[in-house]
Amino acid sequence: MTLKVAVQMDPIARINVRGDSTFAMLLEAQQRGHELFYYTPERLSLLGREVIAPVQPLSVRDEIGNHFTLGDATRANLESFDVVLLRQDPPFDLAYVTTTHLLERIHPKTLVVNDPTSVRDAPEKIFVMEFSDLMAPTLISRDKEEIELFRKAHGDVVFKPLYGHGGAAVFRIAAQDMNFGSLYDLFSTTFREPWVVQAFLPGVRAGDKRIILVDGVFAGAVNRVPAADDLRSNMVRGGAAKATDLTPREREICERVGPRLKEMGLLFVGLDVIDGHLTEINVTSPTGIRAIANLSGRNVAADIWDAIERKRR
Repeated sequence: MTLKVAVQMDPIARINVRGDSTFAMLLEAQQRGHELFYYTPERLSLLGREVIAPVQPLSVRDEIGNHFTLGDATRANLESFDVVLLRQDPPFDLAYVTTTHLLERIHPKTLVVNDPTSVRDAPEKIFVMEFSDLMAPTLISRDKEEIELFRKAHGDVVFKPLYGHGGAAVFRIAAQDMNFGSLYDLFSTTFREPWVVQAFLPGVRAGDKRIILVDGVFAGAVNRVPAADDLRSNMVRGGAAKATDLTPREREICERVGPRLKEMGLLFVGLDVIDGHLTEINVTSPTGIRAIANLSGRNVAADIWDAIERKRR
């Protein structure tokens, strides 16, 4: 099977090929003989009922500094493709939401991965609350009285923006922390939406596990251990990737969440789990598959393309 594949992603010249999951997916697709085309999200347009973009033929190489070649751009109706990979990074803002509105007009005739309607309807830090019994105590609010009640009940807490990404603006506030008032004011003036307040999990020192599900089934995992002087385990924030296996509790989480993801057409998803507690369900542009390949030899990109090819058949 040869598929015609367009990838909607951030500028390919700026990616870190050693850690970029989209790049791993492109390498695997090219190896299978699929035709690759590239465009960036700001070039997406809606003309009447046609979703169009100037796409460029793309070839990729696993070479730092020489990882891609682009051909001349051609204006194309995206319905002419078999697959569109929705792979731009957050922030999940109105620009991102608008992209999902446009791409849902061609899906599923053209298979969009992940399903754009479900990406829009499953914000990562809200959708996870559907499985609140698998989580640490979590509050989504900007109401000061409600937050103070939560702090009184749970002691040390973590504050993070509801639509944040990459570990940006994540803070730990101790039970008697004198910075609470200032942080509340800062978040109130910076973010119009509510934010996430979560009971602090001391087990984060042992790592924040990224678990990849492909079409609802476990495909691989990597443990991200934070630096000694940082709360955040994100690898872009200095977290170290470590090989890992799933615990029985983590397998239970996968078995609970997986069928719902499959039902929603969320084919490539990253779960974040700290000390047996689900914290996020990442659906916009999950990462981690190159680290998994390097540490365990598992080729999650191959699992993803196996699933895509099954759906196109």
